[in-house]
Amino acid sequence: MPFFEAVRLAWSQIRVQKLKSFFTLLGVVIGVMFLIAVVSIVEGMSRYVEEDFAAKIIGKNTFSFRRRPDVNVGNVSEETWREYSRRPRIYEPDVAAARSALPPGTVSAVENMTFAYANSQYARPRQVQVIATEPDYFRIKSYNLTNGRLFSPQEAQLGTPVVIIGTEVASHFFRGLDPIGREIRIGGTSFNVIGLLEKQGNVFGFSLDRMVIGPYKSMLSRVTNPRGDIDALVVQAPTRELLDDAMESVREVMRGFRRLPPARPDNFALETSDAALSFFDELKGKLILFGTALPAIGLVVGAMVIMNIMLVAVAERTREIGIRKALGAKRRDILSQFLVESATLSVFGAAIGIGLGIALAKVVAAVSPLPASVAPWSIALALLVGAGVGIVAGMYPASRAARLDPIAALRQE
Repeated sequence: MPFFEAVRLAWSQIRVQKLKSFFTLLGVVIGVMFLIAVVSIVEGMSRYVEEDFAAKIIGKNTFSFRRRPDVNVGNVSEETWREYSRRPRIYEPDVAAARSALPPGTVSAVENMTFAYANSQYARPRQVQVIATEPDYFRIKSYNLTNGRLFSPQEAQLGTPVVIIGTEVASHFFRGLDPIGREIRIGGTSFNVIGLLEKQGNVFGFSLDRMVIGPYKSMLSRVTNPRGDIDALVVQAPTRELLDDAMESVREVMRGFRRLPPARPDNFALETSDAALSFFDELKGKLILFGTALPAIGLVVGAMVIMNIMLVAVAERTREIGIRKALGAKRRDILSQFLVESATLSVFGAAIGIGLGIALAKVVAAVSPLPASVAPWSIALALLVGAGVGIVAGMYPASRAARLDPIAALRQE
């Protein structure tokens, strides 16, 4: 029997027995629905980590030279934390030595960061993220302004009390007002607002719009780092290859600057997004593995239901099978008819499950901080799984139908 003729017969059977077909499909629908939803959420989290977390928190083609890693993933032992606390702090001579090793084409900026309360004459005090840095920081982080200007190299060198603020800071402290030219007070010092950052959004529920950024040599550094040390030197290279070269150059120079013998490990950290991304890749595999356990159970149940329904269909259509065999139908024709019918039924259920799974993922993304991104390969996989379930489930009933004796089948009432 031609394939498309078998599909047409399968569809006619589904239309004739709608209710039975629905209950037959239920297991496959549920299994595929949860499969698509789980994969979509995990894929969305993966893209979220790579594009938002890594790009916005750490930066693209960027590494930071700091006392200890800022992003710690996995289990960090107490001994490791003690080793971190014994490391020397970073001061301006360390930064100068590190910068001397940077190859041409790289840009860098110091970064001091903390949370502190700010206030203005228009609103109550509120905690904000305070960053004391240098002009190239905005280029490294790809921060753009919607209003105002950045502070100049001269203002950075002189420590002029000027700041650029995020949209959330502007809406709280200067609601309904143009914040440019107004003052915000942090740590007992008044700073003039000269720029407004474009909206940055959230990363894992943490707002990136609650920032106040000012010159490193201004009084903001007294707020962020009262000891006079520096949190990090952030370095960006135009390419990944140049980034690796810059990291190795900084490591070599800093080991010499701190007189570390070859046997001693680094007493500083050169941090990129790789650690966080590699950890998430491992976590992603585990999430998919455990997240597909429920869909797998649903698909097994769906396969059992399809097999039983197809056995019933074989019993109900015994005379039809006998007539077809008497008219010259071969075993492979009967076999292909029932296999295609079973596979068509299962693929139809998989298609419904795909639609429901996409909808479920969108609902989860809308009502929770979990992002969702539907991967095209997951849809193709779901259809293949649906077809596979149908073929496996229909194999025994189809084989049984193909082996029926035509004379005995014609006698069947």
